[in-house]
Amino acid sequence: MARLLRYPHAVRIGLVLGAGGVVGHAFHAGVLDALHEATGWDPRSADVVVGTSAGAGVAALLRAGFGPADLAARATDRPLSPAGARLVATAEGDDPPSPLPPRPRPADLLGRMAEPSLLMRSALRPFRVRPGALAAAALPSGTVPSELVAGPYRRLLPGGWPNRTTWLCAVRLDTGRRVVFGREGSPSASIADAVAASCAIPGYFAPVVIDGARYVDGGVHSPTNADLVTRLDLDLVIVSSSMSAAGRWRSAVSAPEAAVRAAASWYLGREVAANRRAGLPMLDFQTGQTDLADIGGNAMDPTRRPAATVRAGALARHRMTRADAGPQVALLRAAAPGAA
Repeated sequence: MARLLRYPHAVRIGLVLGAGGVVGHAFHAGVLDALHEATGWDPRSADVVVGTSAGAGVAALLRAGFGPADLAARATDRPLSPAGARLVATAEGDDPPSPLPPRPRPADLLGRMAEPSLLMRSALRPFRVRPGALAAAALPSGTVPSELVAGPYRRLLPGGWPNRTTWLCAVRLDTGRRVVFGREGSPSASIADAVAASCAIPGYFAPVVIDGARYVDGGVHSPTNADLVTRLDLDLVIVSSSMSAAGRWRSAVSAPEAAVRAAASWYLGREVAANRRAGLPMLDFQTGQTDLADIGGNAMDPTRRPAATVRAGALARHRMTRADAGPQVALLRAAAPGAA
């Protein structure tokens, strides 16, 4: 409790936004809108945002000025505020948004491996590379142009990297190692290219080339990458994770989806536990059994966006009523604009 009270009028908040495709994007919108509505805290003011895949896109939208209410309105096809409408018009430019192609069929993923050399090196040094990175190397390179993702962010954030700390996670394909764009010492990249790299789903999007190296989705290292905040001087970290699940949920999904969610839950559990051991208060939002029917197992299904947004908002509101969330919710209220 001592840490919770240390900065009652200058609370430092970290925000971790995990992977999850277009449905994960909608999930984050619902969670952030509910947080803002319940506490007054604006996620645009987060001292640090860590974004992975879908979370990287939402992180960049926050830094571009999108408010949580507009994020939720856009995901549910409701009218936006005038400021939100202006931002959407800027992002779209003169061209209407292009729909993403459907996900490849399993048979389409049988072909030339994207990075066979990584598989050969990992055979000599097993356990040095995470399974997701090995899978990305074994799949053929995707063919969907990354500019479909990057284009709107080039128009929204033409001036370079945001002033507030924004870390976007990707994986370098030839080494299988995580790279955190925006962090000191990492390769230089525009935020648009970093978002595209973080979202480059293996076997679907073409890898994003930055300084001659190819990058793919940061979720192949971890769906959340919440370990990046462990050593930061923060008073609270909020995690929004649509790919992991809490409680008894396995009977509600298929076996393939259960395997994905179990892996995501394991990674997030390790990261949250490490942060708590370091004395860092956490407030996490994950799916549960009753949420999975609305969220669905296809992360790239745009028809799930409205239901996922509404469901995520409901689960966030319920999560904030639990006794173990009380101190964290109080911190968020203390960090809201105008809090005494």
